[in-house]
Parts: sequence; C-alpha cells; structure tokens
Amino acid sequence: MSALYTLEEMPRQIEALADDVRDLIAPLANQARTILAATQSGDIARIVLTGNGDSYHAALATEMAFTSLAGLACAPLSTLRLLKYGLPPEPEGARGTLMVAISASGGNLRALQAITRAHEAGVRTVAITSTPDSPLAQAAGHTLIAPLTGLRPCPGIRTHQASLLSLFLLAIELGRTRAHLTPAQADQHQAELAATSDAIEATSSVTASICKHLGPRLADAPVVMTLGCGPGYGSALFTAAKLVETAGVCAVGQDLEEWEHVESLAQPRDMPTIIFATPGHSYDRAVAVTRRAIEIGRTVIAVTDASDTTLAEVADIVPVHGAGREEFSPLLTQVVAGHLAHQTAQYLGRVPFSAPALGHR
Repeated sequence: MSALYTLEEMPRQIEALADDVRDLIAPLANQARTILAATQSGDIARIVLTGNGDSYHAALATEMAFTSLAGLACAPLSTLRLLKYGLPPEPEGARGTLMVAISASGGNLRALQAITRAHEAGVRTVAITSTPDSPLAQAAGHTLIAPLTGLRPCPGIRTHQASLLSLFLLAIELGRTRAHLTPAQADQHQAELAATSDAIEATSSVTASICKHLGPRLADAPVVMTLGCGPGYGSALFTAAKLVETAGVCAVGQDLEEWEHVESLAQPRDMPTIIFATPGHSYDRAVAVTRRAIEIGRTVIAVTDASDTTLAEVADIVPVHGAGREEFSPLLTQVVAGHLAHQTAQYLGRVPFSAPALGHR
C-alpha cells in the first residue's frame, strides 16, 4: 500500500487548496440550493452529520456553522456510534431531521450502512462525496458532489477541504432556506467563505518554513498532543490524524478542558502540545491552557492569528493569516496540519501510511 504514496504529493495538494476553494464555491453552492429545494428543507429542525476519520473530523469542525448560520441543532456522530446506538432523540418540537453522510471516496462501508438505514427509515439523507458513481452516492436520497481533478494517493488534504466547503455551504443554504439568514446575509457569508482562498495562500506561504523547524521536535517525541475546542477540536483531531498517517508519529487529539483534567498529568513533561487558539469563543481558555501547559514543562506550539501578541510572548507560534469568522477557521488550520505532517515525515524519512523509517539516522 505504501508504494502508492509519495511524500512529495502532500505539498502539491496543499498548494492546490486555494484554487480548489475558488473553483468549488459556486458549483457546491448551486448543488446545495438545488438539494434543499428538493428536500422541502423548510421544516428541518435538526441535522445529523456522520463519517469516519477525516470525514468525522469535518463533521466536528462544522458543527458550529450549522448552529450559528443555519440555526439548527446539530449532532456530529461517528458512523459506529450512529449504527450501534441509533439517532439521538429529536429536540422537543422538532419537525424533521436531515442526515448527512460524508465520505470522499463514497466507499466507506459504515457510512453506507448508516445512510442506508436512515433512508429506509424515512429520514431525509444527503451524501457528500467526490465520487459521483460511488455506493454512498447511489444510496442517499440526494448527493452533493465535490469534484476534484488530478487527485493522487495522499493523506486526505484536498478531499478534507472539499468536505469542509460542502458542509459550510450546506449550512449557509439551510440558513437561507429556513429564513434564519436573509438572502443578503447568506450571500455575504458565501463571499467570506470564498475569500478564504487568499488567506489560505498567505497562511501556507508562511507556515511551510516555520513547520520545517518544528518537524524535528514532533518527530523525536514519544507522543504529540493536539488540543482545541469548537471548530478547533475538529482541527486538533485532523492534525493528529495527519501526523499519524503521514509520519507514523503517535499523536492524540483532545478537548482543551479535558486535557487539563487528564493528559496534563502524563509524562514526559516536555511532550509537544499543539494548541489551536484562533480567535473565537474558546480563545481565552486556549490562552489559559497554553500558560498551564508551559508551566508544567510542555513544549507548546500555538496555532493562532498572525496578529496575536499574547501567545507570541509565551509559546512558539504557527500563524494563520486572514482569520475571520470562527466558523471558517478550519480552512486555515488544515494548512498547518498538512505542513506539520509533511515536515515531520520528511525529517523521519517516512512516506505516508508506512511507519518504518526509510534511512533516517
């Protein structure tokens, strides 16, 4: 399996992210609008998001967008949780549920089982995938296709962003359809989403060189922690996944608060800890956790806005440029995840999905 993967493909995919945003916004928005018109979405009161791996991380990263932009209760669930324990009860007075299953390949068995079961039970279903003729696309009531050309074997980079964009645009269009947003507000949010393309380019140009110096710190650690909350929690899990898949590093994602209750007690005291602290609701807690982590001896890398002077005084910074709406921040932090994973693997001499070293030391 590893022979199919090359480390050089990761920076190529990262470089394609900004253009993918520019290319995908309009077709994805049009598809979302068409799907919601066909599903009579005006009576939807809850959305359930499901997937595995990167797809589940995308669900977690976009939960806030559905609550704030669409005004909906949102439950991001792993496919196994959904299959074994069923849909959670609808909120009191709820009139309908929309279930969205995410799989870039469209071939994930558990996602297919989940959407098939929901569809058979009469729940409205949407599949988000980049593969039009996939089993998942055929099983769903409706399918939102994120077309990506020129894909090569690689840990999910472009595919993850395509899932994020699809979910963000679905949230915006749900807000428009349900009159939670005025047409002008919905258009403005879509314009803000499109503008992240420039921010992605700016972030990537600075982050690549910074991560080249951070890679060795992560490579030599027995374990790396990644921490976040809200959209940042999805980013933390995604970053941990990229470090594992790309570099074979043991990396674990955790909620900011849960880390202080549990993993802050773990050895070694200097273990690298990546904290997602972009502007938003949990920023103050991220700052407090950063200070606590440094106090107990952790090596802290803070992913935050380029203008952040508070964290720059106490931790190593990986800056994101053009951070705006908190809901859309995962589009910028994913760039950091890709560069960190790539540089760590390069230092170790490893290729994606192949942990044994290839010549390092």
